[in-house]
Amino acid sequence: MQGQQKLKDGSVLIIGAGGLGSPLGMYLAAAGVGRLGLVDFDIVDVSDLQRQIAYGTSDIGRSKAQSMKETIQEINPHVDIELFETRFTRDNALEIAENFDVIIDGTDNFATRYLVNDVCVLLGKPNVYGAIFRFDGQVSVFDASRGPCYRCLFAEPPPPGVAPSCAEGGVLGILPGVIGVIQATEAVKLLLGQGKTLVGRLLLYQALSMSFRELKLQKNPDCPVCGENPTITKLIDYEEFCGILGEENGGSQTGYKEIDVTAVASLIDKEADFLLLDVREPVEWEICSLPNSVRIPKGEVRDRLEEIDITKDVIVYCRSGVRSGAIANFLCDAGFDRAQNMRGGIRAWANEIDPTMPVY
Repeated sequence: MQGQQKLKDGSVLIIGAGGLGSPLGMYLAAAGVGRLGLVDFDIVDVSDLQRQIAYGTSDIGRSKAQSMKETIQEINPHVDIELFETRFTRDNALEIAENFDVIIDGTDNFATRYLVNDVCVLLGKPNVYGAIFRFDGQVSVFDASRGPCYRCLFAEPPPPGVAPSCAEGGVLGILPGVIGVIQATEAVKLLLGQGKTLVGRLLLYQALSMSFRELKLQKNPDCPVCGENPTITKLIDYEEFCGILGEENGGSQTGYKEIDVTAVASLIDKEADFLLLDVREPVEWEICSLPNSVRIPKGEVRDRLEEIDITKDVIVYCRSGVRSGAIANFLCDAGFDRAQNMRGGIRAWANEIDPTMPVY
């Protein structure tokens, strides 16, 4: 009874209502956590259903936060649920997080992970971290008052394009369920004040071999946010820190030009002399592609520039126009003045040009 009352009095903020956030919200509600905060501004897409078990086909096109709230209330109507249908940014992060006991990182990009970490260090709150990719997952609890923080482990983000997202590289749909459940377990232990948490430990899971291994983590005394002489004492520009080039707006604020799918289709019909560059991952090519494309994954473009004809117009495309926008910008900086980004990516092509094309 005492432990159940602690859960009832506790509060957890879940940042991201996707593959990790789905099992997190459902299991924490079932466990009896009294107050949950959900941060997500996205809507449910059919491609989410393979791993985001809080949603069904009837939720496609609806707000993820609203849909998850309904799912949670079906499990436990006594949970107080606070929705934040907005992007988690340095402008609102401290205000959102300050009134919750435990913060759980269910995000899928480095900029937000560093933001979540710094918020937790500045507010003195535990950060239950989880990450997934293809068949691998990892979990830890970063609590600067008792051990290392995320920056102690990852002092710098990887260069842009080196680490593909789940949308780019794929993920076993069951994997976020495993990692999300472990994160939920850690959150319950933190609220109860019982058991040995993953503070100072990084748990690695490999689905194909069904194996777990553990790495010990040490606090970095020179860490810029939780070290002995911190240099980060307030939230910074995390997109700039991670080298993201206009990703929030598809890169459209940079110097390259954009072209819509109708114009690209017209060029193809006229057999115009131009280069169509597909910067998606091989697994995406297998689903669908445009004819006569040169295929170079985003992370390899820098090392394979010799395969791109600088004398031709280059039209870059990806799934939605974000990755291709970054590459079009890079090509312009590298001297490919005629590089353009296909606005909306291959999804726009499927919507406007070829409705029979598979989408994902």
